[in-house]
Amino acid sequence: MKILFLDQSGTLGGAELCLLDIAAPYRHESLMGLLSDGPFRERLEQQGFSTKVFTTEAIDVRKESGFLKSLSSLGQLFPLVQAVADTAREYDLIYANTPKALVVGAFASLLSRRPLAYHLHDIIASEHFSKINRIVLITLANRFASRVIANSEASQRAFVAAGGRSQLCKVIYNGFHTEQYDLSTLGTAIQAQQLRDSLGLGERFFLVGHFSRLSPWKGQHVLLDAVKQCPPEVVVILVGDALFGEQAYVKQLHEQVDRLELGDRVRFLGFRSDIPELMSACDLVVHTSTAPEPFGRVIVEAMLCGTPVIAAAAGGATELVSPGRTGWLCAENEPSTLAETILNCKASPDQMQEIAQQAKAEALSRFDVNSINRLIQEQLNKIVR
Repeated sequence: MKILFLDQSGTLGGAELCLLDIAAPYRHESLMGLLSDGPFRERLEQQGFSTKVFTTEAIDVRKESGFLKSLSSLGQLFPLVQAVADTAREYDLIYANTPKALVVGAFASLLSRRPLAYHLHDIIASEHFSKINRIVLITLANRFASRVIANSEASQRAFVAAGGRSQLCKVIYNGFHTEQYDLSTLGTAIQAQQLRDSLGLGERFFLVGHFSRLSPWKGQHVLLDAVKQCPPEVVVILVGDALFGEQAYVKQLHEQVDRLELGDRVRFLGFRSDIPELMSACDLVVHTSTAPEPFGRVIVEAMLCGTPVIAAAAGGATELVSPGRTGWLCAENEPSTLAETILNCKASPDQMQEIAQQAKAEALSRFDVNSINRLIQEQLNKIVR
């Protein structure tokens, strides 16, 4: 099957990491079409994908954009759609992986007469999208998509609640190369201790890790407020940086660390490629999103590393974590509750490890990339006959 994959981002976010895995079986016959250039294209080409950047001018519409801003982008959109449609005629299917890719892909599908699949990595609700953007996305998906693949039941529910056709939507969770998180293969047990030592965090510290881009809705500020309520041996690493013009929030976090006098207990590590090693170095991984998470990739990654997880009790996270069995769930945006849960975990190391091992076993069985890709292939085969 020849597929034109479309993605709006030049950066490597969760949706792009997922697409790398989905597209791998079709690598030699398909094309990765990007609506922005950047590190994602470089990663794709390193892995042997053919790529095409359709525009060097970013589409100036954000999830929160209103009607006038969306309308102003139409002049930019028309030539882009035509270029994508011309390319799509050489392929069997258009696979839109992001919201802007859906907008472009829907009209390109109409012009090229090629079927469209849309991978829904978002919760289409007011917390994430403006009203006009919700209307546009739902209308285009209903009218042009032959299949919508949702990354969680939470994403599917939001899609239907916003007006999406339920019969279009199939839930398929993200897949993972589980061997990449195998400590015996990676030798990360030794590396984990070396990482802690390099950060000046010996065994007497209880290390809490947060792995996400630095963004207000990812809730790093909630974790900092919680850590202030914990004893001094509880320390934090923040892994990730701002992606989408959120430098003001990064500044806010540094100011919060200074205000709370946490300078010796918080490490900003920025973007890192050694995520399994860092997660394995942590005593606990926390997820603190203040709005419902569509899936929660870092939750599964921590589970596969055998590191206990506390997650915000909303969205896709509630489908990944079974409280008291594979992790812990805390109410969103409640630092005191989070601090209490962290301390309960710290006080019960045996229970914490038992739960972590149960979570790892379940993650291995639920999220293997080969099994997930087979499910996606079944859906695509139904579209392209």
